Amino acid sequence: MPTFEIGDVDFLLDGRPHQVISGALHYFRVHPEQWADRIRKARLMGLNTIETYVAWNFHAPERGRFDLDGPRDLGRFLDLVAAEGMHAIVRPGPYICAEWDGGGLPGWLLADPEVGVRRHEPRYLAAIAQYYDQLLPLVAERQVTRGGPVIAVQVENEYGAYGDDQDYLRALIAMNRERGIEVPLLSCDQADDAMQARGSVPELHRTVTFGSRAKERLDLLRRHQPTGPLMCMEFWNGWFDSWGQHHHVAPAETNAQDLDDLLAMGASVNLYMFHGGTNFGFTGGANDKGTYLPITTSYDYDAPLAEHGAVTAKWHAMREVISRYAPVPDELPADPAPAPELTVDLDRRLPLADALPALGEPAAWDHLPTTDELGHWTGFTLYRTEVTAEDRVLTLAEVRDRALVALDGEPVGVLSRTEHSRTIALPARAGELTLLLEDQGRVNYGPRIGEAKGLIGPARTATRELTDWTVTPLRLDAVEPALAALLDAAPAVAAGTPVAGPAFLRGTFPADAGADHFLRTDGWGKGLVWVNGFLLGRYWSAGPTATLYVPGPLLRSGDNEVVVLELHGAEGARVAFAAGPDLGSSEV
Repeated sequence: MPTFEIGDVDFLLDGRPHQVISGALHYFRVHPEQWADRIRKARLMGLNTIETYVAWNFHAPERGRFDLDGPRDLGRFLDLVAAEGMHAIVRPGPYICAEWDGGGLPGWLLADPEVGVRRHEPRYLAAIAQYYDQLLPLVAERQVTRGGPVIAVQVENEYGAYGDDQDYLRALIAMNRERGIEVPLLSCDQADDAMQARGSVPELHRTVTFGSRAKERLDLLRRHQPTGPLMCMEFWNGWFDSWGQHHHVAPAETNAQDLDDLLAMGASVNLYMFHGGTNFGFTGGANDKGTYLPITTSYDYDAPLAEHGAVTAKWHAMREVISRYAPVPDELPADPAPAPELTVDLDRRLPLADALPALGEPAAWDHLPTTDELGHWTGFTLYRTEVTAEDRVLTLAEVRDRALVALDGEPVGVLSRTEHSRTIALPARAGELTLLLEDQGRVNYGPRIGEAKGLIGPARTATRELTDWTVTPLRLDAVEPALAALLDAAPAVAAGTPVAGPAFLRGTFPADAGADHFLRTDGWGKGLVWVNGFLLGRYWSAGPTATLYVPGPLLRSGDNEVVVLELHGAEGARVAFAAGPDLGSSEV
């Protein structure tokens, strides 16, 4: 029987010392038809292991639903890792951070204020048990001890940065073992004495996360883990981007030198990220350390393998370093061909107000509800109420996260959590006040994990509290048939005519099946893009990202459809496809 064990100094694979050289590749950030390509390029760089988180809320977007099909088919992903002759490390949380919506924790679970977050609380533990019941059998049957690729499983994630509930960690350990996980169980925490002390228990093998100064950080880990192999579970070879900030770049030569220092010490490593991928749809999270910063659609991460699967200078530099310590295949991946360049006229347009019957059902409320109260866990929600000429101003306790304010359909302004704006002056007239609320991503790190979304009351004017609301959760995960029918019936408008949002726009373009595209967002304000009904994600003139990646498997030969929801306005209704990505201005 194959084995993978913790030795006195090394990991032991079938009893022999083994240095894990791994890379992070999140199946949920990559189109499933591209999984095999990305895994193969990891092997060609010299990696022997693929690490992936498992995002609980990706598999369980609603209470009572658990999905393991299509893009959620973790079993198939692990089988592809095995087919490439590689091992796998699985990190199923339940909390993962990962700049993912809510750090992977389902909004529906934490909508109950009695549920404890990341602690030994019965309702929270019961939900985790149900999650593990549905997930861990497919991991267990693919362990190396049963002829599969999985050599280790991580329990929780950087727990020392959040809490110190050892009973909670031991409950998770017991749940894993009870469901057949036999391989070593790991913890990971930052290179900080306090975090290392809080974040693990003796039953877990500790690992550390860092991006530089390997000897110093591994020496710190050794103080907390006196025996056994040293491992950097997240070697940060890049960084994520937030809307309105610079695009982060880490120099390839610096990353390569730090990796060399680490491997020379005999330590194991997991590159975070090997391949970042994309926060499709509404899946990006947010950080809030005093200022709320949502994560961009691109999760390129300045990783060795770019968002669209191209090898980079960093890929080559790290491959050369790895070749000093492990066998590296001679084969090199081919560079991708430039993507098609073309301009597309969006000749159909439909005001959002006219599309509302196809997007959701309104309901009356006698108070200002959160979106959690609505059972609406992500995306957009429309709030409506009546105001008088005397109201003059609107003030909310909080806006989570951004709201377009209009009176009788005329724009009034924007309330923004990032800008700490929650008060806006209203025109001195009576009418219907609407707030189009965007959940820009649930907080994925820190004490605000698990908070409710939406408009947070009370909502007050100069004269009173507003309590009479009509609220509509909007279905925007895909271009559903009812919306498509309205777009079909919408009048044709010349593409050069300026766009007044919020409005949907649609056009068609020719493509070859399987060809990657890059949609430029220049000249557009803020909104969403769908291609052939699939929600690519958000764009925003705030930057840094100036293109959206369109995976080739989404495209078909012949006519393809692009739909844009523009929230503000644009000079004209045209979009362009570029030869390659533009991730924005960078800082090194």
